[in-house]
Amino acid sequence: MLRKFIFMIAGIGLILSMAGCGSSEKKSQNEKTDVRIAYFPNITHTQALVMKNQKTLEKKWQDTCNVSWVSFNAGPSEVEAIFAGEIDLGYIGPVPALSAIAKSGGDVKIIANATDAGAVLLTRKDSGIESVKDLSGRKVAVPQIGNTQHLCLLDLLAQNGLKTVDKGGDVTVNASSNADILNLMDNGSVDAAVVPEPWGATIEKNGNAEVLLEYDQLFLNGNYPVALVIAGSDFMKEHPETVKEFLQAHEDATLYINENAAQAQDIVNQEIESVTGKSLETDVIKKAFDRMKVDAVLNKEAIMAFAGISRKEGFINAVPEENDVFTTEFDQ
Repeated sequence: MLRKFIFMIAGIGLILSMAGCGSSEKKSQNEKTDVRIAYFPNITHTQALVMKNQKTLEKKWQDTCNVSWVSFNAGPSEVEAIFAGEIDLGYIGPVPALSAIAKSGGDVKIIANATDAGAVLLTRKDSGIESVKDLSGRKVAVPQIGNTQHLCLLDLLAQNGLKTVDKGGDVTVNASSNADILNLMDNGSVDAAVVPEPWGATIEKNGNAEVLLEYDQLFLNGNYPVALVIAGSDFMKEHPETVKEFLQAHEDATLYINENAAQAQDIVNQEIESVTGKSLETDVIKKAFDRMKVDAVLNKEAIMAFAGISRKEGFINAVPEENDVFTTEFDQ
């Protein structure tokens, strides 16, 4: 009986030992966290482009995370990817970010700022437009209905007593890609446009256009975000340290860009060319950077102002509470 008991204990020990090895092996195979980061090949997503180029996160997380950079061309498609669980962190415009927050009920949060301003109001040189009031009866192009530049335009029109055609006014708003806006301006199909950089500087240099309102005249004296960082709530709950480390890398990249402007512009241009196949002219990218501020500190007041305009214009059903928009969980 004693011998049987000893063998039974030994057998149980062997089973437990084998189970422990299996679990350890499984852990070693899956110990790295997948971190999928969305960005646009655009200068307003400059921290993402610099970190991607310098492999900042890949080096920081070489033993803990698998980093994937996923390029997008429009905010709505990035939002869809976040909802589908295909993206964990993302650089995006404030208006698509607010739309995602409103639709998800707070399952997406804004966690940092990226860049401010970086947009201008252009007019066709032969249009005769000398003020915003002169946009009455004209056609104005924006990159996308409901995006950040579109809301800046709607705010400008409201301030000057103008309305769009769909609201009973006489200003026609056309949504076209930034590249097409240059051609539309040249052939007279539109009279004006609100575009982000580097398209403002590109169209100004290469098209039949001039700047009517500079970056600091368009909205809130230029003190508003043009790009933010968002994160999924589930990812933040499951990987808080990873998010904290990402934000530190984001802040370090912000500091590097501000202290090394020329080098940063070269890096951004390289990354834009690697995705789009075409680089920007040196003077264009410099002017574009001059119209933009690289800053990781959130301007909550400006973001909530966008939320108010979005609600007023019917792009979201209600203005979300600040607690549903931002997270302070990772504040230092």
